[in-house]
Amino acid sequence: MVYRFKITLLEIKPEIWRLIEVPGTYSFWDLHVAIQDAMGWLDYHLHEFQAATRDADTPVSIGIPEDESDDRIQAGWKVPIGEHFQKPGDSALYEYDFGDGWAHKIMLESIEPASPGTEYPRCVDGDRACPPEDCGGEPGYNRLLDILANPEDPEYEDMVDWLKNHAKNYHPYQPEVFDPQSVEFWDPEIRFQMMMDG
Repeated sequence: MVYRFKITLLEIKPEIWRLIEVPGTYSFWDLHVAIQDAMGWLDYHLHEFQAATRDADTPVSIGIPEDESDDRIQAGWKVPIGEHFQKPGDSALYEYDFGDGWAHKIMLESIEPASPGTEYPRCVDGDRACPPEDCGGEPGYNRLLDILANPEDPEYEDMVDWLKNHAKNYHPYQPEVFDPQSVEFWDPEIRFQMMMDG
């Protein structure tokens, strides 16, 4: 089975969103990697899901525990997505980079049989470019757009230099441009090994 999710970056207008399809066998760690790749984040920071549960009033936290004794947060690689996403309309909150505080709504749109010959995960739709990593959250992102819209702004050249010399070259930054076909998905097992080795 294939799970189709809509990922919407909160507090940004017009909306920045992605529509992705992932295998139903995925864990929350695998989903995290797919979200990072589809959105355009660089996976440089911590993340956490807040997922509803049928048995409790408060959501459970799923992500990267500090150690084996950390019972506040469940290890994402141990929790199947099907444990919390069971029917269309089920949703979770996904936060990335606790400093910048990027919050995403993750909504399950459908659960369907996989199409023969189709590779998953895949990004099937979306709109607008991801904010540059480490731009300062929603306030910093809006300030960046204001500066780039005005070459006379005294910070314009510094901002362009920052975008050019970022770990990912964001220049020229085109906030309205997104192509689902450009998304490349990492193998989540490789990313997991990189995290564990890091």
